[in-house]
Amino acid sequence: MFDLDGTLIDTIPLILASHQHATRTVLGAALPDELLLSGIGRPLLHQMRLFDEERAQELFDTYRSWNHANTERMLRGFEGVDDLLLRLERADIRVGVVTSKSRDAVDLAFAIVPPPVTFDTVVTFDDTDRHKPEPEPILLALERMGVGPGKAVYVGDAPWDVQAARAAGCAAVAVAWGAASAERLEEEHPDALVDTPSALAALLLDGAPWRRDLRRGPRGGPPSWARRSSG
Repeated sequence: MFDLDGTLIDTIPLILASHQHATRTVLGAALPDELLLSGIGRPLLHQMRLFDEERAQELFDTYRSWNHANTERMLRGFEGVDDLLLRLERADIRVGVVTSKSRDAVDLAFAIVPPPVTFDTVVTFDDTDRHKPEPEPILLALERMGVGPGKAVYVGDAPWDVQAARAAGCAAVAVAWGAASAERLEEEHPDALVDTPSALAALLLDGAPWRRDLRRGPRGGPPSWARRSSG
């Protein structure tokens, strides 16, 4: 299972610009980029509460309006991600998406940057009452795919992704090409940390044990291939 923003699609410049527009418009202030990026991976309204609790809804509405108007202009794919997804499909590995984005935002993103495969499931903000770093979205994806937590891995670019994977009982792989730095991700102790899609493909696909663990035998913990590494 994959996170979306900063993992499968390059939305970080768009998200940062949308935050900058919303905070300047509503609050009349330019907040530090580090603060604006710190909540990526959490639901949008939660992120806005970090900036101003009382005006969070106004920030949310302003962000959404500007973001959707500029998505087509700014959205990009990550080099190597399409190849990764196609290789997983050819290996007969089930793949899902678990994101804190709303359904309409996901549909807009996929219309602009169409995925090269059909995902087994896409869990969005609208599908659960609780959200990352809580495990419910990942557990829902696993239920829909008919896979137990011990036979699955969740891949994401934010600390909340690693925390959600841990809470759900599946392996956690962090990618360093998105919102959070490798140093920040290492603090969450993921099972693996990779810095390119090709390195992620090698981690997920090299060796029969990974494919066997995913599709058949019961697992009591993280897959045997899981390791903490960079690169």
